[in-house]
Amino acid sequence: MGSDKKVRVGIIGVGGIANGKHMPNLAKIENVEMVAFCDLIRERAEEGARKYGTHDAEVFTDYRDLLKVKDIDVVHVCTTNDAHSYITVDALEAGKHVMCEKPMAINSEEAKKMVDAAKRTGKKLTIGYQNRFRPDSQYLKQLCDNGELGEIYFAKALAVRRRAVPTWGSFLDEEKQGGGPLIDIGTHALDLTLWMMNNYEPEMVVGTTYHKLGSRKNAANAWGPWDPDKFTVEDSAFGFVKMKNGATIILEASWALNTLQIGEAMTVLCGTEAGADMLDGLRINGEKYSRLYTTKPELETGGVAYFEGNSSDPGEVEARQWIDAVVNDKEPVVKPEEAYVVSQILEAIYKSAKSGQPVYFK
Repeated sequence: MGSDKKVRVGIIGVGGIANGKHMPNLAKIENVEMVAFCDLIRERAEEGARKYGTHDAEVFTDYRDLLKVKDIDVVHVCTTNDAHSYITVDALEAGKHVMCEKPMAINSEEAKKMVDAAKRTGKKLTIGYQNRFRPDSQYLKQLCDNGELGEIYFAKALAVRRRAVPTWGSFLDEEKQGGGPLIDIGTHALDLTLWMMNNYEPEMVVGTTYHKLGSRKNAANAWGPWDPDKFTVEDSAFGFVKMKNGATIILEASWALNTLQIGEAMTVLCGTEAGADMLDGLRINGEKYSRLYTTKPELETGGVAYFEGNSSDPGEVEARQWIDAVVNDKEPVVKPEEAYVVSQILEAIYKSAKSGQPVYFK
């Protein structure tokens, strides 16, 4: 694509994540036009077109009709998890580049189909892991890549809420979502941790899931009480991951847990030369001249590596680097092969929890 050409985008799924992240951030990018909107509920698609679309934006209720529009360059898939894979594969086959919201797919088999389709078609595919684009994540990634933490052999991936169960949409529906907090918010923490470690070779996983608080009526909750009868997913999940190089990752994910140690999309890294965590802002710890030290970098100032400007909003930075990758034929920051490994590990935690046995990777 020429750098002066408008990138024409189609939105499939005009619900919460499209309205909260994708569409408002795409609207900030000068060379982007949103020209087509699709949702099973036509009124949603029409509202998206009215707010963010070009004057002649088209509206659909069947995504296959949107994919027939020849001059669409990019599709953003913002549907329920169970639809991610087949819509993405169809979009790639139709010659579109695809940004698919996380998690990549409802299971690893479906995620693999997406990776294979991207390779087969030569089209770009990325997954919506916007937490990589936070200032603290970007700074920590530089430290890791420069070897300043040394060999990272122990890590924690944290996505724990005390009481914040999403009560809208299909979050509590196992069939549509593939799981609860593990696949919803645990996926962000695990992606962040693997990316920092640059380690995508798991050897063995042990997992447990719990449905201890989900059956309670009139429960305290950030978005009001949930309906116990509709709460068909786990409320907490925990995983122990051993990597092929011997490193260990502990993953904690919950929407409702009796704990005061809470935080989402956080990582704790322990290396041979230094450690880091996101528990109280970004903190780096280590030893120098026979003394221990803890430092907190100032992250309020400074530019962003992906585009001209100083926005620190991760959703906007994600959108800008993605469109830049399409226009200038660069590799997206979030590679589908990486997201596939995240899906494999999450699935292994669910399988281990169900069987009571470890899950081994080949």
